[in-house]
Amino acid sequence: MHQTTVRTAAMISIRRRTQGYFHLPTLGLLVAIFLGVAPRAALAVEEYHLTPGDVMKIVVFKNPDLTTDARVSETGAISFPLVGAVPVKGLTLSAAERKIAQMLKDGAYVNNPQVNILLTLATGNQVAVLGEVNKPGRYPIEGSGGILTGAIAAAGGISPTGADVVVVTGTRNGQPFRREIDVVKMSQTGDTAEDIELSGGDTLFVNRAPMFYIYGQVQHPGGLRLEKGMTVRQALAAGGGVTGKGSTRGIVLHRRDAKGIVKESKVSLDQDLQDQDVIDVKESLF
Repeated sequence: MHQTTVRTAAMISIRRRTQGYFHLPTLGLLVAIFLGVAPRAALAVEEYHLTPGDVMKIVVFKNPDLTTDARVSETGAISFPLVGAVPVKGLTLSAAERKIAQMLKDGAYVNNPQVNILLTLATGNQVAVLGEVNKPGRYPIEGSGGILTGAIAAAGGISPTGADVVVVTGTRNGQPFRREIDVVKMSQTGDTAEDIELSGGDTLFVNRAPMFYIYGQVQHPGGLRLEKGMTVRQALAAGGGVTGKGSTRGIVLHRRDAKGIVKESKVSLDQDLQDQDVIDVKESLF
């Protein structure tokens, strides 16, 4: 019972710290060590590096007039009373506290300053989900379980016009990171290794699905989603089939070449289609 109580307290402490309400990394580590588990969550919080867009409350002990709500600018700096611009991008919270304290001390503004930073909005703990999803926006990593599929689910899933592939970009170990993941294939094969772990600041982009267009003597002309390996025959079926006046012998394909020039050609029913192909079903001559 006692162990359960302590474990619950640890989870609450870590959760609140992650959300930026107060600063208890030491308590989190002690509890983790006491329970005999790896202090991964506590360490992740302690090692959080400030990034543009982060919002914080800065308090200097016994100097309430210096209490400041600051936002990290796109240049990576905050504005603080007396000392002016303070570059904090890439610093941990404790490092930023020491930097502000040192600047106050060097300027002879405060003797022995004790600075405390409360992170109220951590954009570095969020990922952006953009493109063809139902609810594009920024989402906290914690709420999505820290993995690709969780972030897509938080954004309402891929829209009907979205592609099967999700492009993930960000940084890993200070180096640019980019990966394309076929989430439909991953779901079909059950390969959870492709459900990668996300990092703060990652961007997930879902492009529009490939499309083809069909018009002329078909039941339902218009633009339709192009499935992998789709043939002209399957495209006709997706368009509701040929009308009584149409003919499968008079099908003309319009396709752009590498130079962007549209070329017309007669096609067979078993020919594969490409993105942006246009199918014209001609009227039967008999």
